[in-house]
Amino acid sequence: MRTKISALLVTVLFATVLTACGGSNKETSAGTDSGSASASSGDTSGGTAEQADFKKLGDEPLKLTFYSTGATFTDTEFNTLIADPIHKKYPNVTIERITPAATTTPEEVLSTHVPDIIFGSVQQRVIRTGVYQDLRELIKKHNFDLSRLKPIGINYIKEITKGDGDAILALPFNINQHIMYYNKDIFDKFGVPYPTDKQLTWDEAVELGAKLTRTENGVNYIGLAVDNLTGLSKSLGLPYLDRETGQAALDTPDWLRVFELQKKIFETPGYITPDGTWNWTRDHFMKDQNIAMRVSWLANMVGPLEELRQQGVEFNWDIAPAPTFSDHLGQTREAQIHAIAINSQSPHKDEAFQVIAEILSDDGQRIIARNGRVPAIINPDLEKEYGADIPVLQGKTVQNVFIGEPLQEHFIHPYESEISKRLTEAAEDLAIHGLDVNSAIRKATDAINKDVETLKTTIGQ
Repeated sequence: MRTKISALLVTVLFATVLTACGGSNKETSAGTDSGSASASSGDTSGGTAEQADFKKLGDEPLKLTFYSTGATFTDTEFNTLIADPIHKKYPNVTIERITPAATTTPEEVLSTHVPDIIFGSVQQRVIRTGVYQDLRELIKKHNFDLSRLKPIGINYIKEITKGDGDAILALPFNINQHIMYYNKDIFDKFGVPYPTDKQLTWDEAVELGAKLTRTENGVNYIGLAVDNLTGLSKSLGLPYLDRETGQAALDTPDWLRVFELQKKIFETPGYITPDGTWNWTRDHFMKDQNIAMRVSWLANMVGPLEELRQQGVEFNWDIAPAPTFSDHLGQTREAQIHAIAINSQSPHKDEAFQVIAEILSDDGQRIIARNGRVPAIINPDLEKEYGADIPVLQGKTVQNVFIGEPLQEHFIHPYESEISKRLTEAAEDLAIHGLDVNSAIRKATDAINKDVETLKTTIGQ
């Protein structure tokens, strides 16, 4: 589906760049045909001496700016994984983070700033701003070998623009996988054995959670917390919308399984509290520490857990493989691709790409692996070093991160982020409003399809 760029946003970005750069930029945001051929095949051997007409990183003092569009990425992680290693290797290169107010949207940030490097999942809302540089020409120019990247990462990024220009808008930074975190103290309190390195089915996980869901001394203990319908659907790699029509894709046997599982979790006695609380979050697990098991992303939890440790908060936890449906044992859930991209308006595209290449080198990815993120490159030895340098992972069963094969993330339709709220509403309907599964699916489908008709006008086809 082709996207439209807001004329106002383009004007603001262009004016900002002219002020910041004081001149024109030879790079364009489109890749050439030759760049496309090189990038799509993974063969980057076509670079020549004539093409190496760029400033090499470290030749002169340089400041690059960095912006995260929303993925969990703590300041500690930014410094440890990006800023410090680059500055150590290139002392006259600094990378500064743009940190807007929490309520500021990516669109608002990108209308007033021109960050050279952009981090996060490749969101359709950001694609619509036109801010992503097509990297195909830079990949060829700098002889970057795409075949070093894990297919689950680079194939997903290519899928985003497949048949719509085939641009490569980013490169994978890390593979964000799901695991199950558990609070050992709650298991000890109620005399229940810990989860093992054996992957549980969802039915087994729900049964285990029921043993730990109770109220004691005024504390509501919740056995199993999940990311509700959106998270559960990732066990089966389900799209929310039909890729071609944009209509709701919930009326399928697999989505029915997801809704039925969500209903079963909600029906666990004590799961929904007398005050109507039904949505159990990261803060409940980490800060209130009343959640026995929480299935979530690695990146969503490891960095914040390390910051919690640095604050002196004691927490006795460990990790187990993420549960799945019985016919999908051996697989986990969709991997989320945290990617790193270049701003199409940056005056330092070549230098920014060299930074990305450093991050994706064996040494750069070793730092990422040792600090609690799954590397994006093919190098099994790095996974053996997973978590070695992050204190909060010491003594944890980190090998459980790699039990089960993650699924490639489904194609994220341009409207998906705009309609995902309807799945949250559907979960609330199941939890609080007494809707049965089929009624909840019908209601969500109708609401999504109405939203889509509006979005066709406001966002475009």
